[in-house]
Amino acid sequence: MHKSVFLRIVEAVTANDEYFQERRDAAGRQSLSSLQKCTGTMRVLAYGTSSDVVDEYLRMSSTATRDSLMHFVDGVISCFGATYLRRPTEQDMAKLLYVADQRGFPGMIGSIDCMHWQWKNCPNAWAGQYTGRSGKPTIILEAVASYDLWIRHVFFGTPGSCNDINVLHWSPVFDDVLEGRAPYVNCVVNGHQYNRAYYLTDGIYPAWTTFVKSITSPQTQKHKLFAQHQESIRKDVERAFGVLQARFAFLRRPCLVWDKILMGKILMACIIMHNMIVEDERDTYQNYYDATEFIQDTHTRVHEENVEAFCYSTQRIGSLSSYMTNRAQLRNREAHIALREDLIEHIWIKFGTNN
Repeated sequence: MHKSVFLRIVEAVTANDEYFQERRDAAGRQSLSSLQKCTGTMRVLAYGTSSDVVDEYLRMSSTATRDSLMHFVDGVISCFGATYLRRPTEQDMAKLLYVADQRGFPGMIGSIDCMHWQWKNCPNAWAGQYTGRSGKPTIILEAVASYDLWIRHVFFGTPGSCNDINVLHWSPVFDDVLEGRAPYVNCVVNGHQYNRAYYLTDGIYPAWTTFVKSITSPQTQKHKLFAQHQESIRKDVERAFGVLQARFAFLRRPCLVWDKILMGKILMACIIMHNMIVEDERDTYQNYYDATEFIQDTHTRVHEENVEAFCYSTQRIGSLSSYMTNRAQLRNREAHIALREDLIEHIWIKFGTNN
């Protein structure tokens, strides 16, 4: 990350937690500075090293490094979690929809997938529950990522013996939809009106209206073109996982932490800092879409026409019947098939060789 981003984090966690503030001990010796403690923590997260490695560089003991790590992740989550793990705002949603339309998927707001993090120090009593097909205990992260690698949804803690469908049924990713608080998204695909946003997924996910999957073994040119575009854009979430692990090698290597809750905090803090880096650097990305004028026009139109196109409803559902109705619409297989067929025609018209 750039120096300005790091110093912003150091300043925030120092003001939030007195642990990072310099003081003298009973012997009158000066404690470690906030910069030393935060630098030691960042070296552990960025290089994936053990806590005693930073002693040679920063003169910090292994205990001090571990304590700094625990206080640091708490401070990052407390200071920046509400901003960098927020739901998409009106401008965020407008930009996501604009970029999705440019890429051939009107109404798409990201890609969803899961990542396994190996838990080396998993207790033996839990090893069977957390051991999946890799043969080693893992914990699953479910995430939604957009085209600029911003991770917008995080759900962590499911045992590694589960698959993506099990994680989906436990995940709160569709709570807003089921409770009637999801943003209204109106888009036209192949001449048909749709009012629900969707994610791009791989083949394991169910046939719901909020998922668009690729086509297995496509035969026609239309299906091949659709599969090519869907699979290339769905890789956004895979790229986000790769960049996250490249920036924080601690997440790429087997975790030596004993506490599952601390593992979740470390992961959350790394994702928050990843989003901070994305916000700081995404203007330099080669495939970055500049939608500033579109967002301004949309913002003006929404307020002048009083259109609630991208606003979250603050009211909860009034009855169980409303919840069950939303659930039935969410899992409507016929609507899923119709949306995919319309997207196949839309992409063929937009990118096909007959154009």
